[in-house]
Amino acid sequence: MSKDKEKTFEILTTDVYGDLCLGDSFNRSDNSIRKPKGEVHIYEVKPDGNKELLHKSNLVVYQGRELLAQRLMYMDSGASTSRDEFLGWFGLGEGGVRPADPLDPTPPANIDTELQSLVPVNATSGPTYGDYHAAGGIYPQTGYYKKLFDSAVFEPDIYNDNAILIIKITTTIGVDDANGQQLSEAGLYSSIDNISGFAGPFHLFGRVTFPSIIKTDDRRLIFIWYLYL
Repeated sequence: MSKDKEKTFEILTTDVYGDLCLGDSFNRSDNSIRKPKGEVHIYEVKPDGNKELLHKSNLVVYQGRELLAQRLMYMDSGASTSRDEFLGWFGLGEGGVRPADPLDPTPPANIDTELQSLVPVNATSGPTYGDYHAAGGIYPQTGYYKKLFDSAVFEPDIYNDNAILIIKITTTIGVDDANGQQLSEAGLYSSIDNISGFAGPFHLFGRVTFPSIIKTDDRRLIFIWYLYL
């Protein structure tokens, strides 16, 4: 081939992490294929065994996706999150339902950067609490607004060749936690530390909404949050 007939080819490859991939679920056109979802299961601990109250899909918000991108490349992008942050904290709110109906949840949105209406997880200090605030502004009561995870473990995905694609995060809301609150939303948060009493900053990673659950001092709830990668 003569020099003037040579051609230059530019090959572009793009991995798209958007609504078709990282979000509530992995969407596929073939409905016969199982669609793994990020799910949150809420259990109430009973003397005769745990009772599942509900399970719902969760949403990894844009802010959480920005964190994943920064962690993957270990580069700061200018987003609100930092490449050094990691998941470690759990928060609760009462703003996940429509005002006229406490049993009718409103879905989370990609643009969410915080729970709609925060509630403290506990009023006093302890070995698993952080994010202390006095009442004022977006904090309606004095107390600690975050709790550390009980555990976070990797699990194989049996529907995808047992690849380690699932993270199971467990958090217990004990008999002393969030009493008197009508819980209807929960979130996972990233930060640069996971020590008791840590003050932040914290960034919302994922959010779930659900029909209101009235938390009393004789109820213990377990939130099991699955993230599918």
